Amino acid sequence: MTAAGDGPWLDEAAGRLVRPYTVSGGRTRPSTALDLLSQVMATGATPLGHLGPEHGQALERCRTPVSVAEVAAHLKLPAAVTKVLLSDLVDCGALTTKPPRFHHNPTDRSLLEAVLDGLRRQL
Repeated sequence: MTAAGDGPWLDEAAGRLVRPYTVSGGRTRPSTALDLLSQVMATGATPLGHLGPEHGQALERCRTPVSVAEVAAHLKLPAAVTKVLLSDLVDCGALTTKPPRFHHNPTDRSLLEAVLDGLRRQL
């Protein structure tokens, strides 16, 4: 039996019981510049200070280089909230970040059309 405060964070019928921005302490702006394609990776350093369970989940996901978008999808959190969590981990030295690995213009029409074609094939 669990205590009242030990219940699940998710409810199958209601979804997430904790509002996403509660996870980031109400913060909406990361202290580190990150975009959805930025790569993040754990440094191996132990984070100092109090971090929430989502920080630990994000850090676990970042054992190998991964994009911010992938971490957000894994955590099932909005990208803005995920960026705040990841920037907390960068600030305490637990994560390192680098710009996306591609050298193309991300708004290049041919690239966007290829992505759209791929998505259509998946549906």
